[in-house]
Amino acid sequence: MQSFFISVKIGLMILITGNENKVREFEEILGFKIEHKGLDLEEIQGVDVEQISEYKVRKAYEVIGEPVVVEDIGLFFKELNGLPGALVKWFEKRLSYEQICNLIKEDRKATAKICVSYFDGENMEQFVGEVEGEIASYPRGENGFGWDKIFIPNGYNKTFAEMDISQKHSISMRKIALEKLRKKLYD
Repeated sequence: MQSFFISVKIGLMILITGNENKVREFEEILGFKIEHKGLDLEEIQGVDVEQISEYKVRKAYEVIGEPVVVEDIGLFFKELNGLPGALVKWFEKRLSYEQICNLIKEDRKATAKICVSYFDGENMEQFVGEVEGEIASYPRGENGFGWDKIFIPNGYNKTFAEMDISQKHSISMRKIALEKLRKKLYD
């Protein structure tokens, strides 16, 4: 399967993503604008965000020839033994968020997990962010994007989509992973 990605300059590296919402969140979390250019990559399919992220970062480096960053994200339902995981975007294409919520019958616990991978041609680093929570009974909220409407982080009674941007960013798995990346590369 071919996927379209956008390469984005982040100081000395390029972020590869085809999702403008991810670019916006990177900018909001990191606190600076990011330049864009197009890139087309093949993307493997699987449940494991680390494996997919590593594959994409290595392929992106082959094309770009400069240090690159990619991410892959997943939503892991306890009741479904970790499905859909990184396949969540395919669930979103085939099912409504109500249908996804209805897949869970008893145990609504879930983990939102992201893996941000960096590769400079020699060194590969992965930065994982995880947030434990649960799947809402029905989609709620208008903020955010993707499955933000159905994920409620532990300690909150709101979905990510019901939170304002600053609240979501203060606890999100993307924030956790990007802080690890920032510390490794810029401190």
